[in-house]
Amino acid sequence: MIAELQCVVLDCPEPQALAEFYRSLLGGNVNQPDRRWSLDESWATLHTPSGPVLAFQQAPDHVPPRWPDPTRPQQFHLDLGVPDLDRAQEEVLAAGGTLLDGSDGRGWRVYADPAGHPFCLVRH
Repeated sequence: MIAELQCVVLDCPEPQALAEFYRSLLGGNVNQPDRRWSLDESWATLHTPSGPVLAFQQAPDHVPPRWPDPTRPQQFHLDLGVPDLDRAQEEVLAAGGTLLDGSDGRGWRVYADPAGHPFCLVRH
């Protein structure tokens, strides 16, 4: 092993707001003190209950992906496991997410966070 994953960092225009959006989906603590990085208006973190840390870095000229447009690719996405897709969708939309692909008959749906990053809710 060469390295250990510290966190996944998402560029966005408003780090604090995006950290709060993901906290509403995943739970956890926004901007929990952590010796690995400093926090300011250009950087926010979310320590999730299951362990992974998401970080949000301000990018003033952020151009969001446009799923599934290949001219503005998603670059990466998060898969979030849920027991009930319909109930989770209601909560995601209420928190500020946008449904991108809700095709029925699959065990997953595609959404965008408020900064435009795609993520999937996957039934587990």
